[in-house]
Amino acid sequence: MKKSLIALAFGTLALGMAEFVMMGILPDIARSLGVTIPEAGHLISAYALGVCFGAPLTVLVARTRPLKHILLALVTLIIVGNACAALAPNYWTLVAMRFISGLPHGAFFGVGSIVAERVADKGKRAEAVSIMVVGMTVANLFGVPLGTYISGAVTWRATFGIVAVWGAVALLLVKLWVPALPALPDTGLKGQFGFLKKFAPWLVLLSVMLGNGGIFCWYSYVSPLMVHTSGFRPEDLTLIIMLAGFGMFAGNIVGGHYADRFTPEKVVRFTLGVAGLALVGIFFGAHIPSLSLTLMCLTTACLFCVSSPQQLLILENSRGGEMLGAALVQVAFNLGNALGAFCGGLPIDHKLGYRYTALPGAAFVLLGMLAVIVYIRKYPRHELR
Repeated sequence: MKKSLIALAFGTLALGMAEFVMMGILPDIARSLGVTIPEAGHLISAYALGVCFGAPLTVLVARTRPLKHILLALVTLIIVGNACAALAPNYWTLVAMRFISGLPHGAFFGVGSIVAERVADKGKRAEAVSIMVVGMTVANLFGVPLGTYISGAVTWRATFGIVAVWGAVALLLVKLWVPALPALPDTGLKGQFGFLKKFAPWLVLLSVMLGNGGIFCWYSYVSPLMVHTSGFRPEDLTLIIMLAGFGMFAGNIVGGHYADRFTPEKVVRFTLGVAGLALVGIFFGAHIPSLSLTLMCLTTACLFCVSSPQQLLILENSRGGEMLGAALVQVAFNLGNALGAFCGGLPIDHKLGYRYTALPGAAFVLLGMLAVIVYIRKYPRHELR
């Protein structure tokens, strides 16, 4: 395994903890800063907003810089954002720091995907990207439970401090292990956005937003579903979330391997089909604990199984604007999260029960699969290369 890919994975682990640990420490922050849970929830939205702003901002500011220099600047921003969040004296300062912490997220994945593709061995592009993405899955498997525990045992500030320290380790590894790579050809600011005139990248981004958004319709409410519908005890939730993280870890590795063996778009099509069926199964079988747990692991595996194939698809369809294209995948992912959480909450608001979150989820996932089917038929593989 190339050391440069390990360095990138350390960076995505820091980003994964920064993004997802908020779900576990919201009550602690709300109590500490004297705000309500919904107000504390804006800290999640602030991060997502930073992700959306950071991608085009990086293209605007740094598109002519060497790739390694951009990575070092982005990791530095991870450190600064989370260190300042740990020291935030009040709620609004923390909101601002969460926005800053989100700025490097999409851009790091964008630049990191390009670096991973360039250093990959022949025929191992998707596997290289999946190694970079593995940090996000490890964050969900171990980092988020650890951060949640530390928040409760010590303080939520210590959790952000740990993310900042991990970012410092990632900075050192990027500096030591990532090779010096030349800047991307400067096609000008207009040229960076030129690929968006084509239909193909929009189909890829649509599959990302709808596919991932559909899964988050259900996953945003997985904890109450497991307790109130599947019958697990609240104290079982830490282990359950770790199992979900294991599914993400396994799915990411499988997706990278098979995207190289077959093609990225076929892996995405198949995986979204499986995810749609799994969500339908959750709707009908959520009251059976063992089945609910099994389908949860399968669905979270699907969530990250499509990650590296989708990154490769957008790189193939954004030549001349690769940095923006790869970053826009993360923007689409976060928009999907927001869309999924909102739509998944609608049946709950109407008192239909938590298992009904899987129904709009399945519909969105199948629409995402339809976008990929259109892509496969409209853009056969031999025309892309």
